[in-house]
Amino acid sequence: MNKCVFLDRDGVLNEDRPDYVYRIEDFIIPDGVPQALRLLKNAGYLLIVITNQAGIAKGLYTRKDVMDCYNYLQDQCDHLIDDIYYCPHHPNYDTQSLTRKPGSLLLEKAIAKYNIVPDKSWMIGDALRDMQAGKRVGVRTVRISSELKFDDECDGCAPNLLEASRFVLVNA
Repeated sequence: MNKCVFLDRDGVLNEDRPDYVYRIEDFIIPDGVPQALRLLKNAGYLLIVITNQAGIAKGLYTRKDVMDCYNYLQDQCDHLIDDIYYCPHHPNYDTQSLTRKPGSLLLEKAIAKYNIVPDKSWMIGDALRDMQAGKRVGVRTVRISSELKFDDECDGCAPNLLEASRFVLVNA
């Protein structure tokens, strides 16, 4: 039985942009991300990225572009991340999908594959849909937000991944 921290990508592991992040030259890793991942990994957590990548359905980029960015992230963070699950769908461009957050199917697949114990695990994201997906599978949630406004939608709030990882470790 394993514990895991599920991580949204854009706005958590890399800087988000108003348009889509799909080129390595636009993939900016905020300060503290490698340190945060190392703290969580050293505490025994699996690290799994769960991300919506609707730009694929919109024809803006490809699955290869997503994986190129993931491989770049891995190279910059000492290959600490155990896996990535991404949803290439968008309801306005192709089929409705339970893999798209706030749906929880990607988390459910990872839980089954890696034998993850939900009540010992966390979801860290920057959007309400991340919190909703995490709650659906019974993991605790931390929302990355500059406002640091705690509400019923999440178990904690932090300004960045490093502070979110410290919150996880203190509240594990």
